[in-house]
Amino acid sequence: MILDKIALALSIIGGLNWGSVGLFRFDLVAFLCGGATTPLARVIYALVGLSALWCVTLLFRDTERGSSRGTQTV
Repeated sequence: MILDKIALALSIIGGLNWGSVGLFRFDLVAFLCGGATTPLARVIYALVGLSALWCVTLLFRDTERGSSRGTQTV
């Protein structure tokens, strides 16, 4: 599903940003948006947070092919 891939990409970007904050004290989103409290930065942070919540659903989905159709693999 395309929404899964978008959410995963945003979560990875958010994780990399937090990694750079932890390792280098550099917030790329804040740098690109002119500060961490600007409206654009807050929208980006919110989208990353929402995408992380969406990715939690990926943990509980049955992603094995054919299992949702009731078919068995031999």
